[in-house]
Amino acid sequence: MPLLRGKLVSGLGNFGYWIDRLGDHYERKTGMRLYPGTLNIELADPYSLPPNPLRLEAHEYGGRVSVNIVPCRIFGRRAFLLRTDQNESGTGHHPRNLIEIATDIRLRDIYSLRDGDAVEVDLP
Repeated sequence: MPLLRGKLVSGLGNFGYWIDRLGDHYERKTGMRLYPGTLNIELADPYSLPPNPLRLEAHEYGGRVSVNIVPCRIFGRRAFLLRTDQNESGTGHHPRNLIEIATDIRLRDIYSLRDGDAVEVDLP
């Protein structure tokens, strides 16, 4: 299983807004009720999505942004790497060396994580 290593950084703090509105859509795609926040990890190198990720298409919820959803594991937990099409193309809010990880809990609290901590993400 490929392994991504990076360090925690603070995010924009807007996933809570989106999960309030799109939680049912994400749950349908992932089979998991996601916590309203992501863990942002800065990698040393840019990350490119694998072929054919799961997707939440903008037309499915009447929006303008489509999101790629890649199953992964962090701290042995089932999780999902989320990336918008804009971020994948390099025109979004995040550079391509930043990944966002979503799961059903607030990882920072459960694992006492702080900005700068090293973390690993296992990809399929």
